[in-house]
Amino acid sequence: MKTLIHLRLSSLALVAALAGCATTSNPQDPLEGFNRAMFSFNDTLDKVALKPVATAYRNWLPSFVQTGVNNFFGNLGDVWSSVNGFLQGNVADGTSDVMRVAVNSTLGLGGLLDIGSEAGLQKHNKDFGQTLGKWGVGSGPYLVLPLFGPSNIRDTAALPVDMYGDIWSYKYPVRWRNTGSVVRLIDKRANLLDAGGLLDDAALDKYEFVRDAYTQRRQSQISGNNDDSDDKADKPVNSKPAEQ
Repeated sequence: MKTLIHLRLSSLALVAALAGCATTSNPQDPLEGFNRAMFSFNDTLDKVALKPVATAYRNWLPSFVQTGVNNFFGNLGDVWSSVNGFLQGNVADGTSDVMRVAVNSTLGLGGLLDIGSEAGLQKHNKDFGQTLGKWGVGSGPYLVLPLFGPSNIRDTAALPVDMYGDIWSYKYPVRWRNTGSVVRLIDKRANLLDAGGLLDDAALDKYEFVRDAYTQRRQSQISGNNDDSDDKADKPVNSKPAEQ
């Protein structure tokens, strides 16, 4: 199954790179026509399916359950983050993430509690696309992937490696893996509800706003000018106002 997904992603990136779907004044976005079509598809899918479910999840599920879900999958993510920290030559960050996993997996009841953060161990969100960037691989053109959202050619090529590095992808039986993957997706979207509302209100061109914000943040992560331990967007919101 994972091999099929990887082949489809690779094919998509290749087709997009060769298609040159539309001309654009932005040299970093030569595939703007294709990207806007994918952005519109993702946005529509989000409005009719993912956002309503995420809203119900945040409004009706107890906040301590949401926090536990977020912490659990965040703890799993720290494993791959630590590997990338070492691959990037950042021993301090890699070691910190290893210690986070050790503390949260034991004292934190399998990761349900984030004891590591309370102990002063910073969380880092490192992936293989960032590692390639640290190694000097250029980002290539901006690319919007169906379902996955904003990316670029380098990060798309790294995506299969990140999938293999995701511990949850090896969970058996498969029905538990699939259920957990859906819950993780809903939890992540629920944590972005407020940001999405602000985006809808503020952005004249939502596509351009997301593209520029993603590109700048990603470049900042690669260059090291941004603290990649900033994971506020992944933290569950304690209050549960009704989403309009």
